[in-house]
Amino acid sequence: MKVESIFSLLEKTTAKNQKKVALGMKTLWGWNEFTYKGLSLLAERLGAYLINDLQIPKGEKLAILSESLPEYGVCVFGSVLAGLTIVPLDNKLTIYELTSIMSSCEPTVLMCSSKNYNKALELKSKIPSIKHIILMEACEHESEQTPSLYSIPANYNAKWRRRPINDTALIIYTSGTTGAPKGVQTTYKNMLAQMYGMRKVLQGMMPKNGEMRMLSILPMNHLFEMTVGFFTMLNHGYSVYYTSSLKPKDVVDILQEKKIRFMVTVPAFLKLQKSYFESEISKKSAFYKLMFNIKFQIAGILPTSIRRFMFRTIHRLYGGQFYGYISGGAPLDPTVGAWFKRIGVRIYQGYGLSETSPVVSMCGKLHQDNIHSVGPILDSYEAKIDSDTGELLVKGPSVMKGYYGREDLTNEVIDSEGWFHTGDIAEIRKGLLYITGRIKNMIVLSGGKKVFPEEVETVMQQSDNFAEVCVVGMPKAGGEKDGCEEIVAIFVPKEDYASKFESFEKLEAAVKAEVKQLSMQLAPYKRPINIIVRQEGLPKTATSKIKRKEVKKLLVETA
Repeated sequence: MKVESIFSLLEKTTAKNQKKVALGMKTLWGWNEFTYKGLSLLAERLGAYLINDLQIPKGEKLAILSESLPEYGVCVFGSVLAGLTIVPLDNKLTIYELTSIMSSCEPTVLMCSSKNYNKALELKSKIPSIKHIILMEACEHESEQTPSLYSIPANYNAKWRRRPINDTALIIYTSGTTGAPKGVQTTYKNMLAQMYGMRKVLQGMMPKNGEMRMLSILPMNHLFEMTVGFFTMLNHGYSVYYTSSLKPKDVVDILQEKKIRFMVTVPAFLKLQKSYFESEISKKSAFYKLMFNIKFQIAGILPTSIRRFMFRTIHRLYGGQFYGYISGGAPLDPTVGAWFKRIGVRIYQGYGLSETSPVVSMCGKLHQDNIHSVGPILDSYEAKIDSDTGELLVKGPSVMKGYYGREDLTNEVIDSEGWFHTGDIAEIRKGLLYITGRIKNMIVLSGGKKVFPEEVETVMQQSDNFAEVCVVGMPKAGGEKDGCEEIVAIFVPKEDYASKFESFEKLEAAVKAEVKQLSMQLAPYKRPINIIVRQEGLPKTATSKIKRKEVKKLLVETA
């Protein structure tokens, strides 16, 4: 297996797909689309510029500060041709957070979108290692000192640099806010293992007929997007599209215009999309809604093809050729998964971590009906459950090289036998993986009982009235249980639900009543003791996962 088999992607696919769209995005001026041939040429132009003109030494780091753009792919492939290590940055982070990260990895080149130009200039003034800024788009900021991909010399020839398979290809930072940031080192070997592991899953997942057009809404600094939504999809010759807006209506417009067939997404977006479709249905006539509800009730026993016909109005909103979603990054609400299944839209749920490059398991065609499982473990992994803690341990070629410059932290998660400790509580039943909680989130009650907040959240998310739910353990102050944790649940109601109440007090009372009713499904010790209602959204990551630590900090500050 040669390292070129993944990073010479363009050499292999361009011959078959020269005029086919590789990457595209809708802008104010129309569609910005790169064919496979165009992507290859522009990447070679960047690679030659980095080697010949800037003379960046092999193995140096190139950081990318940008939203998802077709030009992002150029930066990735051009960097690989030049033999550089890529550091994708979260462009939503503050200067303080980015300074912490870039002081850790010390990149020589910073590539940025026009929207992030000012932030890039400030970073260059703070980080001595940054010698060059290159703009990803043609814009008013271009100059001789700060060229864009389109103004660098039109030279496409250089001696491309090959690197060993165990060299670091990417450094993905998982945090930049507290203490020293953790940079996950993903090697070429890691990427290859992921590509080949996902190949088998995708073969049974994707429709066999017609061209495959994907829409991805995840940021490129997220390893799930980089591995699955970018490298894997391009390796199969698919067309990948991005969107600048996550509003359901804007996404639907792209689905319709480009006849999108698959999406790579996160559970939070699926919940939002479900609410959008339900809102559209609520605007229909009473007869339409009655017929919809009747069909919805009986659809569960019917084949997918018939369900797609029954709910063809929704499928027209999708563009008529939409097939399904790949969902990752967070647990999928089973009620959301069940809703999409009823209308004939498939959801393939996966599980992984940045440290595992990232996919550990994925539901294929045979398992997508099991909405509680995250599918079988990929063939490239060994997996076992720690008999004492219930923690999932994995070993294999996709496990990271380690945290950049932090051997101490690496040794905390990868033991002497090479097992990576995921931190997730899991079960393996009949070959399928079930994630039931996370060790660090576990709430320990005064009597020694242990509660996983994810279990409580799953029950609370059955309600269609809550936009966000977060359950945490907070230490109790005073009394016999001083210092012991109690279960606190925070709820953000949906706007349309909240608007039905004359005052916040009445809204709060209604939410608490519903929570207490839902809690009857839980053992008494698992029920929330303190129920908090907020109208402001909770702090979230770039992939819409709620930041549990920051929620706890908010609770302390407002106590």
